[in-house]
Amino acid sequence: MLGVGLIRGINVGGNARVAKADLAAAFVAAGFDDVVTLLQSGNVVFRSKAAPTAKDAAAITAALKESSGVEAAVVLLEERVFRELAAANPLLDASDDDSRLVVTFLDHDLAADLEAPSDEELAPEQVRLGARAVYQWSPLGVSKSTVPMAFWRRVGQVATARNQRTVLRLIAELDRRG
Repeated sequence: MLGVGLIRGINVGGNARVAKADLAAAFVAAGFDDVVTLLQSGNVVFRSKAAPTAKDAAAITAALKESSGVEAAVVLLEERVFRELAAANPLLDASDDDSRLVVTFLDHDLAADLEAPSDEELAPEQVRLGARAVYQWSPLGVSKSTVPMAFWRRVGQVATARNQRTVLRLIAELDRRG
């Protein structure tokens, strides 16, 4: 089965540098095969015999810390789940720039009582909640986001964002390997 690994906060802005070879080696050490890294910011497509687990994510985190000194959260998703979350993005039609349309993938379900900030509060930004994802349209750029930090704290620690351009690159790699 194919899967997607998303590592939080590595190789962004010169911080938490992890070589692609070390990243791939961490996945191999955790028992995954046919590992391919994409771009520089912690995107991995892999094969596994079973659905990835929290134990697998912990093994990757430990291997990365040992090889590079970087401790980073890991979100592992089966191919089917990744594709479903990407396709469920309710803001696809709102976007005219894939670099400003962002999906934050989670390793957990969102709290049932979590509410997205209102469109009025964020204008011109928009945020929508999915099953295991937060969808965000930031027409002024992600660095100018006005989404309150209190909201992100409620989302949870093991979450990592990818823009739509990266999501499409991951889907293309899944298609290529399927």
